[in-house]
Amino acid sequence: MGYVTLAGAIAAEVAATTAMKYSHGFTRLWPSLVTALGYVVSFSLLSQTLKTVGIGTAYAIWSGIGTAAIAVLGLLLFGEALTLTKVAGILLIVAGVVVLNVGGAH
Repeated sequence: MGYVTLAGAIAAEVAATTAMKYSHGFTRLWPSLVTALGYVVSFSLLSQTLKTVGIGTAYAIWSGIGTAAIAVLGLLLFGEALTLTKVAGILLIVAGVVVLNVGGAH
């Protein structure tokens, strides 16, 4: 169940960060509200996750997958450039999450 709540925490964080871009510096009401609500939901679900999943593992997955997802959404929604450096960074993040899950964060 911990990984289900973690997936929800990641989804809420990604939605909140995406809405933040649309808020234009918190000058637009609805995207600003989605941002605030998304972060509240994300942290609430992450705190529930920590009841059953180790903090190192949970945080690595939450931040790593969230970061990679936002990078991909930046490409798809906002036309950000895909550079070799960006691809390498995303791959390193994913590799770090895998390493922690395989044996580094029990």
